[in-house]
Amino acid sequence: MVAIRDLPLKEYVLKGNAACAGCQDMVALRHAHKAFEGNVIQIVPACCTSVVQSLFPRTGLGIPVLNTAFMASGATASGVRAALRAKGKDDTQVMVWAGDGGTFDIGIQALSGAFERRTDFLYVCYNNQVYSNTGTQRSGATPLYAQTTTTWYGKQEPEKLLDLIVAAHEPAYQATANAAYPRDLYEKFKRAKEIRGPKFIHIFIPCPQAWNYPVELGVEIGKLAVETGYWIMWERIGDEFKLGTQSKRFQDPAKRKPIEEFLKLQGRFSRLFKPKKDEKKIAELEAYIQHRWDILLRTFT
Repeated sequence: MVAIRDLPLKEYVLKGNAACAGCQDMVALRHAHKAFEGNVIQIVPACCTSVVQSLFPRTGLGIPVLNTAFMASGATASGVRAALRAKGKDDTQVMVWAGDGGTFDIGIQALSGAFERRTDFLYVCYNNQVYSNTGTQRSGATPLYAQTTTTWYGKQEPEKLLDLIVAAHEPAYQATANAAYPRDLYEKFKRAKEIRGPKFIHIFIPCPQAWNYPVELGVEIGKLAVETGYWIMWERIGDEFKLGTQSKRFQDPAKRKPIEEFLKLQGRFSRLFKPKKDEKKIAELEAYIQHRWDILLRTFT
């Protein structure tokens, strides 16, 4: 794995952007752009990133950005790729950077269409599991029992298994990442850069504003997501599946930390612990985590 000292020094996420304090989206975006070294056109549907790039005429990003409608990022990427090909610039990367609302829900039809057309681009879903930019409403990525402004007592349905939907489109490259592991994230973007065809990276992004935790705990929560088995790190090139080294040891449930360590740091799960701990619901979450492991490994191995 790349050493910190070997990461490119040039920054493409600039000082003075409008991100919230402790924003893990900007950590992930910063390392993604270091991998691309500026040779990229970024497409952003309505989401937090379309706001934190700062207000016109200034920008917090040092690369070309095309803002598009909430539902249209996949179609926009296909158009940008066609335009670059007509100009003989096939080496320029086309990357969608979309939140879970614009991927799991509103943008899924355009994502599916672009993958079916075999568009040569990278679709990135940075998943903070809620419509964070528009008032913290539930999305298709919001986990079971998480509180949002539209699920005050906790969401009653588990999140959509989006990675399986994407896998059904047979992308050239697919991976999960986590802002708490920036070197791993950087290397996955470097690999994606060298592969032609439709590619998908799904990044776990804690959000202090929407998840209600102190801003300094973002990395700790990201690592606990892996150590409890909640977030599984893996990648797939064609049909070759590989479980990430960060997740390998936690394939064994006995080696995982209790899911409570992940949940109790987040205010969105406070009803699971107050006025007393809800053992039944916590056990349900543990069981659903194992279900996700089982279905992932059954599908890809």
